[in-house]
Amino acid sequence: MAETKIDTEIRHVTLPGSNLFLEVGFPPDEAELLHTDSQQRIKVALLLKEQLMGELSDWIAEQHLKQAEAAAILKINRPRVSDLVNKKANKFTLDALVNMLARIGKPVRLIVG
Repeated sequence: MAETKIDTEIRHVTLPGSNLFLEVGFPPDEAELLHTDSQQRIKVALLLKEQLMGELSDWIAEQHLKQAEAAAILKINRPRVSDLVNKKANKFTLDALVNMLARIGKPVRLIVG
């Protein structure tokens, strides 16, 4: 059987802060609107994550837990607790943070509007 070759060549790199929508071919006006909207959504998600991470970090401190103890309760590994305490928001999904809060008896309520 012939071996299938997978194409892994990098043909383009989008620089951080660039408008991806412009690069993929949207008209400039629309690309700017989409870029601005996406940046705002990212900002809101990061703020939510940071708030949830703050609750978890506070709980760990209040309980005087070592990272390994917190990891066992939260069902994550110890390095992830470090990421949590250091508020590395890009390493967690909102779902994961909500689930961790539920595990410690702090259910999250979402209010829209």
